[in-house]
Amino acid sequence: MKRLLLNCDMGESFSAWTMGLDDQVMPHIDYANIACGFHASDPGVMRQTVGLALAHGVRIGAHPAYPDLAGFGRRSMQCSAQEVTDLLHYQVGALDGICRAQGGQVSYVKPHGALYNDMMLSPELLRTVMQAIATYNPALPLMLLARRDNQPSLDLAAEYGIELLFEAFADRAYDRNGYLLPRSQPGAVLHDCEQVVQQALKLANGQPLTADDGSQLQLAADTLCVHGDNPAAVEAVKRIRAALGRATPGQT
Repeated sequence: MKRLLLNCDMGESFSAWTMGLDDQVMPHIDYANIACGFHASDPGVMRQTVGLALAHGVRIGAHPAYPDLAGFGRRSMQCSAQEVTDLLHYQVGALDGICRAQGGQVSYVKPHGALYNDMMLSPELLRTVMQAIATYNPALPLMLLARRDNQPSLDLAAEYGIELLFEAFADRAYDRNGYLLPRSQPGAVLHDCEQVVQQALKLANGQPLTADDGSQLQLAADTLCVHGDNPAAVEAVKRIRAALGRATPGQT
């Protein structure tokens, strides 16, 4: 069984509004994708989430998004390449500053929501994201979707000298090319705990998933995305952690 590291979106509360069960999930994951204020979070939430990650030896990743608090970053926006670069540098830099104030640092970048989906569909946008990371800090890996064929992404990353972390999803359904089905489509999100755990085990064991058209989909991933926004999801994370074992925590 491959040692798949677990990553989870964190720090998505905002002011008096609470989102997620971060304190319950953090002890069971390896990577924390921390919101940077554009789709969720605020400086206080970022500080608290960074402190929680550091306390559990969890790697900290910047989770930047389009400037869309009202839509939770799930609405596509028409941004120029320079605007995308600016919003990435702004958000990664903000989280990195909060990390450094607590003795940590950002160790990778994973875009959120519509920005993530858009970059996976647009080679031009993916190039912009990679270039922005390379100009900020080329040592920061980019976490992105594992698909049927990862080679085009690897070739593009090589141009900018950055590392890629390919992720798969335990609780999402896929199309035949390895893209996530839209959340609006029935069956796109898996809610049954046993089904989520079984998909995680298939990915860890190198077994193919069944795509929406019935075809077999083989994914080569380094990390598994899990969620902790409700008690059932937290239970699934715990079961996946127990089944996959715990990796040695890395530097944050």
